[in-house]
Order: sequence, then C-alpha cells, then structure tokens
Amino acid sequence: MRHERKQKKKKKKWLAVLLTLLLLVFATIAYAYFQYEEGVSQSIKKVEKKSQVVYNFEGKKDVYGDTNILLLGSDSREKDYQNSRSDTIMVASYNETNQTFKLTSIMRDCYVPIPGHGKHKINSAFAYGGPELMRQTLKQNFGMDLQYYAIVDFQGFVQLIDEAFPNGVEVNVEKKMSAYVDTPLQPGLQRLNGQQMLSYVRFRHDAVGDFGRVERQQKALKLIGEQLIGFETIPKLPKLIGVVKPYINTNMNTTDMLFMAKDFLTKSKGNVATMRIPVDNSFTEPKIKGEGDVLAIDLEKNKQAFNQFMAQ
Repeated sequence: MRHERKQKKKKKKWLAVLLTLLLLVFATIAYAYFQYEEGVSQSIKKVEKKSQVVYNFEGKKDVYGDTNILLLGSDSREKDYQNSRSDTIMVASYNETNQTFKLTSIMRDCYVPIPGHGKHKINSAFAYGGPELMRQTLKQNFGMDLQYYAIVDFQGFVQLIDEAFPNGVEVNVEKKMSAYVDTPLQPGLQRLNGQQMLSYVRFRHDAVGDFGRVERQQKALKLIGEQLIGFETIPKLPKLIGVVKPYINTNMNTTDMLFMAKDFLTKSKGNVATMRIPVDNSFTEPKIKGEGDVLAIDLEKNKQAFNQFMAQ
C-alpha cells in the first residue's frame, strides 16, 4: 500500500511538471503571437496601402544544403516599383547544419545575359520578369540556386532600425554624405536612426560610387547583427518581424523567418561572411550605348569565386 501511494505521488508530481511545461509553452507561443501582431499593427498604420503582387518563384535549395534567399531592395516612393529596376541585389545564405550565414552582394551594373532579353544590366531582370527572372538570371550566370525571395521596401528597413535600436546603431561614418540622400550625414562615430541608416547604405555619389555603397551595405548589416546580439533581443524577435512584415513581399513564411533570425543571433552570434560580385580583377568598365557605364565581368571567374565561397 505504501509503495502504491509513493507511485501515485510520483505520477502526480510528473503530471504537475508536465502541465507546468505545457502552460509555459502555450504562454510563450501566445506572447510571441501577441508581439508579432503588435508589430504588424504598428507598421500597418504607416505603410502606404497598395495591392501586393503575387509572384511565381520556382526556387530550391542548393547542392551545399544552403537555404538561399534573394533579397531585392525597392522604394515605396516609386509608383510602380515592381516594374522598376531593383536598387539592391543580395543573396542571403543560411546553412542549418553548419549554423552559418553568408551574404553575397551582386552589383546592379553587372552586364550579363538575361534569359529571353539579351544582355543588359542585371538589375533590369526584375523589371522584365520580377524575382523569378532574376532567379533564372543568377542561376544561368553564376550557378546560384535560390529557394526564396524577399522584396524589401526601404521604409521597412527604417522602421526595423528604429524599433530594434531606440538609441540608434553605432556607426563610424567615414565621410560627409549629402548628395542625393534624404538625410545628410557628417563624418565621425555616431548613433544613426532609421532614416540616417538608410542614407548611409544608399549613398553612392562619390569617387568610388556603387562599390562604396555595396561595401557600406555589408558593413551596416554586420554592425546591426553584432549590436543585436544578446538574450534580451530574443523575446523582441516576433515584434521585429511583425514590424517589417508589411514592408516585405516574400514567399517565406513567418515561422521560417523567426527560426532563421533566432539562429542568426544565438548560434551564429551575428557573424556573417560576405563577398561581392564581381570579385576584384574580374571586370572592366566600358560604356554601352543605351545602358551607360556597365561592369563587363568574367562570368566564369565570378562563378568559381561564388562556388568557393559557398563551399567554405
């Protein structure tokens, strides 16, 4: 009898523990959902209402097991931005097994064959056929396999920075930046808010032009990752994703976005390896009639460089 009473007490104890764990799980899910919806609601009030284009995208994982995401930057101030050339072209790569993140920037003036349209600057692929044609173009020229796409409105970047960094992102601005930016910047170490960060990553009207802009974009993303790290950031992730979600047109689901963001901050510790296409000593800069200044690149050399980068 005494043994049976002990067994019953043990069962009750484990049942109480199990119920407590389940309550904690449900409470965590409910909290995350509430935070996500709060973030979405916060941005919906600010975002310009327009019907979101639904794109066909026939992507897949690559041979290295990476999940590659085509990131395209757009400007909501454009009346018909889905038919305009993409301002920023990046490929974000996540390897779940190795828990690594990589970022490849493709310069928009790369002069390459676009399937069905002849040779043009690579950013025109988006105007001709949306993210699917851009996917085909990157696959044909560089052997990239892309599983997802995300067209990110620059104003979403602004809202994300302001939500994640109430005191701004610490950046050493290397020079005065005032030409063709909404918010001019002065040189020096300082904390930049969302609009200032947008000026920083979009500025290109100096001697190094788009090369400097790509370098700053990669630098900015690294700084954001490094300064986001910390256990106090993890509970904020659902709201941060909710804040930016209305500004993104993507075929990724919210759960995948949250999962990758969590791994980026906890397992990768905000570390991201970067490369640029074209790589050094692989291009010339001729002027082409109807296109202006372009980057005529050695496709094979850049394809090999990309494959080596991904295999590391």
